Amino acid sequence: MYVRSFADETGDGVGDLAGIRSRLPYLAELGVDALWITPFYPSPMADHGYDVADPRDVEPVFGDLPGFDALLADAHAHGIRVTIDLVPNHSSHDHEWFQEALAAPPGSPARARYLFRDGRGPDGAEPPNNWPSVFGGPAWTRVPDGQWYLHLFAPEQPDLDFIDPEVVEDLEATMRFWLDRGVDGFRIDVAHGMAKPAGLPDMLPMEDTGLLADHGPGDHRFDQDGVHLVHRRVRTVLDGYPGTMAVGEVWVADDDRLAEYLRPDELHLAFNFKLLTSGWEPTELRTAIDHSLATVAGTPAPACWVLSNHDRPRHVTRYGGGEQGTRRARAAALLQLALPGAAYVYNGDELGMPDVDLPDEVLQDPIWERSGRTERGRDACRVPMPWSGDQPPYGFSSTAGTWLPMPAGWGPLTVEAEAGSPDSVLSLYRAALALRRSSPAVRGDALEWLPAPEGVLAFRRPGGLVCLVNLSAGPVPLPEGQVLLASEPVDGGQLPVDAAVWLGA
Repeated sequence: MYVRSFADETGDGVGDLAGIRSRLPYLAELGVDALWITPFYPSPMADHGYDVADPRDVEPVFGDLPGFDALLADAHAHGIRVTIDLVPNHSSHDHEWFQEALAAPPGSPARARYLFRDGRGPDGAEPPNNWPSVFGGPAWTRVPDGQWYLHLFAPEQPDLDFIDPEVVEDLEATMRFWLDRGVDGFRIDVAHGMAKPAGLPDMLPMEDTGLLADHGPGDHRFDQDGVHLVHRRVRTVLDGYPGTMAVGEVWVADDDRLAEYLRPDELHLAFNFKLLTSGWEPTELRTAIDHSLATVAGTPAPACWVLSNHDRPRHVTRYGGGEQGTRRARAAALLQLALPGAAYVYNGDELGMPDVDLPDEVLQDPIWERSGRTERGRDACRVPMPWSGDQPPYGFSSTAGTWLPMPAGWGPLTVEAEAGSPDSVLSLYRAALALRRSSPAVRGDALEWLPAPEGVLAFRRPGGLVCLVNLSAGPVPLPEGQVLLASEPVDGGQLPVDAAVWLGA
């Protein structure tokens, strides 16, 4: 969950750990069995917490260590595991190591923890190579003594150099700090980073070099072979804490390359973003599912399904917005939750939240400024959750001055409103998650595609569940079977357009 936007208990307009703790009963009733909490560490917030100044403490705006311990204990009491974000690729420029590096001379041990290099051209006035930042602009910033440092993200996020043993040892110390407190694992940010090719050669010029791009071997910034050495060190630490796990954010499109992160001595899970990046089109969705299953075939890992997250437009909006987008999102929820493997639900998706068209003056994502205000960034999918009432802040906070403004008209989207409606998106998610956990029909690690009319996806799980999704232009007849759950009414034995159904024997 995006901690800033889930629930604000302290009344400053920013979500916090105490807010998450206060909503654990809601999460238990929803049916989730684990949380992923985005960074809550001390940070100057150049990238809303992904610029970490101290990875072994809590940012005061989010709470403190005793508050985290209380959240963890309460979550476990509710049967909910807690995974937290690990941000190894870079630190904040406020991290004590980077401040030491700035004060140290070129070639010093302090600078060896990062990627400082001499520039090119007359007097070293040009960056060491042509790499762009994924947030826009060059990936290099020059310091007063003339050297440059690498930052694949914002200048406030200098990349660490994992060739330096101290960097790896510090990552292990951070992991043990939180594992000793009882966390159940980590989501590893930019898990395909952390390794750079020798000599930092120029990369192939590319039109799209942004956050979610993967252009294969020509993009030297990511997915270098050395990254797997880091993941083996991570796995060694986790193996010392039975029952813990790591899931990687790996923006790698090739099935075989992605599978390398899931070898027995590396990550337990890797997000496969093919479903998230597919349009509402049957061939695209089926291809995404086939490739995701092919990736994990032959690895110890299950598939890992994502429809939305804090970096991408919410799928209600991607699927057309409004009534159409919501209808399709309801069907997509049943599609995602019928698939074998792990399913991640971004907070607010269970309410059918859309993106919000925010005014320029409130945008905070560094992409907005770094792109010369040509790319609006990710703020639209990060607007706080509506909990109750019919006016902002909808129970999210005691102040209407939330960190991103909440729009008018969200009364019907609140947890309070949807919990009382059996036809709401929230009720659909609750029912689907309950069946997913309890029904023997939703069993097995595979699926079998079934013959279906054009524009319809149909598959069977080994336990007997049949899922149909109608992306055609008209209603289609339901096959025989007991209707377990449907995203829209299926009266008359017809599955409507943009609807999904679960059938049992």
